[in-house]
Amino acid sequence: MKMSEHHQARKRFGQNFLNDKGVIADIVAAIAPKAGDLMVEIGPGLAAMTQPLLDVVQPLHVVEIDRDLIARLRQRFAPERLCIHEGDALDFDFVQLAQTQARRDLRVVGNLPYNISTPLLFHLSLAADHVRDMHFMLQKEVVERMVAVPGTSEYGRLSVMLQYRYAMELLFIVPPTAFTPPPKIDSAIVRMLPLPATERQAANEILFAEIVTAAFGQRRKMLRNTLREWVTEEALQQLGIAPTARAEELAVADFVRLANALYTVRTPLA
Repeated sequence: MKMSEHHQARKRFGQNFLNDKGVIADIVAAIAPKAGDLMVEIGPGLAAMTQPLLDVVQPLHVVEIDRDLIARLRQRFAPERLCIHEGDALDFDFVQLAQTQARRDLRVVGNLPYNISTPLLFHLSLAADHVRDMHFMLQKEVVERMVAVPGTSEYGRLSVMLQYRYAMELLFIVPPTAFTPPPKIDSAIVRMLPLPATERQAANEILFAEIVTAAFGQRRKMLRNTLREWVTEEALQQLGIAPTARAEELAVADFVRLANALYTVRTPLA
């Protein structure tokens, strides 16, 4: 009998348990774990990926919120092999884990809960300078938004904010049949490689984020409307940005140029 038959998936935790051995092998091959890696798995669940990762990486850190699953993990794996951090991944301090281990090459993996995937990605961005790479399974449509290019309907705030910090690649699609219970949508595996700090050119990243959020707040409107509290039409033209353009037409570098111009004068351009 499968382990998933002994545990009722909980909707509030967004649980869908991966059980396709071929898919699991493909994911682990994409991660390519090495002995000595500092690796943390988000949401180990029934240990479908945990076990093959532990065959290579020891100790493996995991973050799990479900107390029943935590009890199972503790019964199955010795603490010197599996270091369990009980709690919500949205509250977990990934930077502290890296600093505690005196490392700046944390590797993060996991089947992210669909119900918190976007806020979790933003939370993980805070630790980007301490991370070597991240490999996640997410809803296919979320991954498509993450890697989308300007001028497409999928391109939005998530695309810009993540592409500012990471080089990302959609690796492959995972069908619903690979899970118990099967979700109603396809999933996808994404690889995220943090960009060097020298490539992140925003003078003030908080201001950059505010500009991106404002621009996409009403994505069907022109920038002269969505950003009118920030910048004049004349100033947009001076920056080589058409006031009649919409947010989805601007590349990440365009948003950086705009934010830096605003930061330089410290007041809305006139």
